[in-house]
Amino acid sequence: MPEMSNKTPFNIPAMAILWLVTFIWAFSFSLIGVYLSGHVDSYLAVFIRVFIALLVLLPVFRPRTFALRKLLALVVIGGIQVGATYLFLYNAFSYLSVPEVLLFTIFTPLWITVIDEFILGRRRLPLRWWLAAGIAVLGAAVIRYDGINQGALMGFILIQGANLCFAIGQVAYKRLPLGDVKQQSQVFACFFLGASLVSGLGVVLFGDWHIKAIELTQWSVLIWLGVGASAFGYLAWSMAIKQVNTGQVATMNNMLIPVGILVNFLFWNSDIEWLRLLIGAGLIILSVWLCSQSKAINRPMSQDKPHASI
Repeated sequence: MPEMSNKTPFNIPAMAILWLVTFIWAFSFSLIGVYLSGHVDSYLAVFIRVFIALLVLLPVFRPRTFALRKLLALVVIGGIQVGATYLFLYNAFSYLSVPEVLLFTIFTPLWITVIDEFILGRRRLPLRWWLAAGIAVLGAAVIRYDGINQGALMGFILIQGANLCFAIGQVAYKRLPLGDVKQQSQVFACFFLGASLVSGLGVVLFGDWHIKAIELTQWSVLIWLGVGASAFGYLAWSMAIKQVNTGQVATMNNMLIPVGILVNFLFWNSDIEWLRLLIGAGLIILSVWLCSQSKAINRPMSQDKPHASI
């Protein structure tokens, strides 16, 4: 059987796809803050966007050529990476301010590195990747640190739960052999099935059933989040992370912070501390560059142990 293809859609470099999705998610983060936060129940908004993504991908769903265990694994990954992540995240807003939430999310690169080396036992990761993950955390902290309130411990624990779930999902998908990009797209609906089940549970357990009706503008944003940020964004991101090393995946997670701040400035004229943004973004870019150096450590996971096509 032939080996799994290492191509991304339209032969676009994987890192370029990660950057594109980062800008899409950064723009979407601002849309959420402007049009949905405080207007649409958070749990309901998450469920609607992932359910729309599921509907978008159902027409190309072709499960017959895949083993049931792989389909179930993808359901679990989606439930953890999207569903459980958002359950932790939105509960954390009860304890933390927005700057504190952003600050505590900066540890995702370290979680990815720890999970990949110690929990899943991939191999002994190069010191360069650990250094890059630490630099990415430092860069994000430079941008977002504004002090922490005294009641932040529970919020910190919840955010680390979100970080851990998001990291587990990325590493697990990166390690799951699903074939080439066409084959991945044919089963990615399972990812959003898992996300829909978990986020739907969140609506039942924590949703606000007395919230007002969703307006047309808010529906427009939700549809964009479902089609663009979720269906395309998560599929493209997941395909791309299979073609880069773990260190690059880890450090790119924190690029959303400076890009999100920049997008918020360009479209909504928010205030920016330019010196902190430039220094922090420079540190994160340095961390990405560190992970891309040396052929010995620049192998996608799919090339470490070739998998047969499904």
